[in-house]
Amino acid sequence: MTAREQVLELKARMGRSIIGQEVVVERLLIGLLANGNLLVEGLPGLAKTRAIKTLAKNLDAEFSRIQFTPDLLPSDVTGTEVYYSVDGEGKFRFEPGPIFANVVLADEINRAPAKVQAALLEAMEERQVTVAGTTHPMPALFMVMATQNPIEQEGTYPLPEAQMDRFLMHVRIDYPAVEDEVEVMRLVRGEEQAALHAASVAPAAAPSLIAQEVVFEARREIAELHVSESIERYMADLVHATRTPGRYSEELASWIEVGASPRASLALDKCARVHAWLREQAYVTPADVGAIAHDVFRHRLILSFEAQGGDVAADQVIDAVVAQVALP
Repeated sequence: MTAREQVLELKARMGRSIIGQEVVVERLLIGLLANGNLLVEGLPGLAKTRAIKTLAKNLDAEFSRIQFTPDLLPSDVTGTEVYYSVDGEGKFRFEPGPIFANVVLADEINRAPAKVQAALLEAMEERQVTVAGTTHPMPALFMVMATQNPIEQEGTYPLPEAQMDRFLMHVRIDYPAVEDEVEVMRLVRGEEQAALHAASVAPAAAPSLIAQEVVFEARREIAELHVSESIERYMADLVHATRTPGRYSEELASWIEVGASPRASLALDKCARVHAWLREQAYVTPADVGAIAHDVFRHRLILSFEAQGGDVAADQVIDAVVAQVALP
């Protein structure tokens, strides 16, 4: 099987386990193939944890979950130097923390204080952790999926803009449709029945894990995907429009206080190429850019007081930006 066929098989496996959340499944794969990190926002019980666990379960990869709390310390995430004695000689040895995994779930990241968020930031951005003056590299395959609850704000520490900007995408999850919720009940009921009968029935052979090399091969193919000059200019125009909204409309100018950084251009380019590759296209189209624009811009725009006071959501502002910028 080719790398694309195996990635699509991974997507199909995840889709069978996570009903009604096709968006988060695809965005997880885009984050994995684009070598980026995701911030996922949604109410409790919408399969955020299940999604990333399913991804790690089907990959030949190590999974780690960190539950962020206000009393968490940086060393609880990164690891620490431990003193031990061998044959009467004392030495320090680095004990890696839970961040040293291939797929990391940072649950309720906004519950952690600033020092812990800063430690996680170094691992996400620099792909390394520094403890006691020594730098420890992260695994070659490394992705963080951080979650936060959009309605519970008590005891939380909002992520600063600089850290938000380092997430490749900000994905929002909504409730599933009624038909999908019925399928979720059937799926969980079936899993419970299978678990109860597991002791008396020989377990079925588990599907083979997808090797990490498949992800690296997919990334090489995605890096070679063609992006025309007109598409490059279109992506740059979208980002530039968030910085100079007054050139497009007074309403847009009144909504945006600070536009997107150059990381938004890089994220658009990476994610659009992955989106096109997953659809077996040989080049990127404006539709690929439009499909991921909201996830790329959502956390990078700082809305004005007027927009917030008028209950204007970031997605509404992004809709206006996309509508105002001419297609190539």
